[in-house]
Amino acid sequence: MNLLLKTAARNIFRNSRRSLMTGSAVAAGSLAMLLFGGFVLFIFSGLETSNVQRVGHLSVFRNGYFLFGNGNPAAYGIEDYQRVMKLIAEDEVIKPRLNVLTPTQSLVGIAGNFSGGNEASKTFLGAGIVPSARDAMRQWDERRTGNIFKPDPRLSDDDDTRGLIGLGMARILGLCGPLKITACPAAPERAPDPAAAKPREDVTSLAAIDAAPVPVDKPAAPHLELLAATAGGAPNVVSLSVAGAEPQGVRELDENYIVMHLGLAQQLVYGRGEHKATGIVLQLHRSEDLPAVRARLQKIIADNHLDLEVRDFLDLSPFYVQVRAMFGSIFIFISLVMGVIVLFAVVNTMTMNVMERTNEIGTIRAMGVRRGGVRIQFILEGALIGAIGATIGALLAIGVATLVNHAGLMWTPPGNSSPTAFGVDVMNHPALVAITWLVLTLVAMTAAIIPANRAARLSVVDALRHV
Repeated sequence: MNLLLKTAARNIFRNSRRSLMTGSAVAAGSLAMLLFGGFVLFIFSGLETSNVQRVGHLSVFRNGYFLFGNGNPAAYGIEDYQRVMKLIAEDEVIKPRLNVLTPTQSLVGIAGNFSGGNEASKTFLGAGIVPSARDAMRQWDERRTGNIFKPDPRLSDDDDTRGLIGLGMARILGLCGPLKITACPAAPERAPDPAAAKPREDVTSLAAIDAAPVPVDKPAAPHLELLAATAGGAPNVVSLSVAGAEPQGVRELDENYIVMHLGLAQQLVYGRGEHKATGIVLQLHRSEDLPAVRARLQKIIADNHLDLEVRDFLDLSPFYVQVRAMFGSIFIFISLVMGVIVLFAVVNTMTMNVMERTNEIGTIRAMGVRRGGVRIQFILEGALIGAIGATIGALLAIGVATLVNHAGLMWTPPGNSSPTAFGVDVMNHPALVAITWLVLTLVAMTAAIIPANRAARLSVVDALRHV
């Protein structure tokens, strides 16, 4: 076997120019596949990180909420959710894998701004959260994307009157000025509507019933009146002090988004009744633990006869699943194109080798080499060209990826509202390098089979007298 490899290597370098061109095609294919594959994996890591930071790895809901609860979140609250959280937090399987465990409350309603003469209102999609848990979740970065957030000082566990809204909602409700938001167009002036005075008084009077008093040291903070139906169907209003606005990346969400303290959301949804939670979010230290923790959660629910279900972030983030499928299909298509290019390049080179070495083939056949030996010789040459080209391409890809990752490039990925670092993740995925190298080597070896068979079938007499 060593003799065959040495002979194959000598034949490759004997036709160095042709071998160089073929190896360059293989190297270019390897470079393209690895760079695009690394870019795709970087996108996957970034999207996974942003989704896990936002919704955690797993969420526990009351049965039916995932399919029907968005229309009426108050009807699907988890009763005695603190006991359920205690069962989860103290479980011996889940506890060492758990990073953050926090309740959330979803709600829908109408938000109104009735201050400064800019009366406006619109529907909103709200989320009640624990601010410290939100900050802890936004620090998760298992994939080392660098996309982490500093603790947000605008929200505090100790102040349940403050919240944040989307930039689009701030624009629609006329809060760009009070919040000092730049590049925010002002709403056109409208003639005052006398009929609007009465609804304003009604909403204000409702807000005075249940709303917590606004701290006296922050009189200038803009506020919204939030109207929603309680779990019992009665209207309820609370006052939200708007601490700021943040973009959401998707316009539909940006124009409807409000995040507030869990206590304020529960006050709005449940009033003086029992405060429940829409969901219990679990963020793990490692995504690899998700299947085991999910199975354990389902066992806890079954053992305690709880009317609950478990969903992971893939269920809650269909956009992430769609992006993975799209980029995966693009990567397969590009790989097929590069594979076809390598295939025809190797076939052309080996065919020319057979034509130029016909006398040589006849000589070694006359010396007793069987057809199988000739076939193996040419297949080994194709495999060596593929292996050398794929190795050079892999080294170039690693070098280019390193330069790109240290160039400080920025981009805005799908679903993000702000630019993040641009990268090509090749070094952290050795399996991608190994598979690409192996596939291109096998493609080159396969491409050599057709010319090798042609060489092996040559007649010894015809080959010897070939000119």
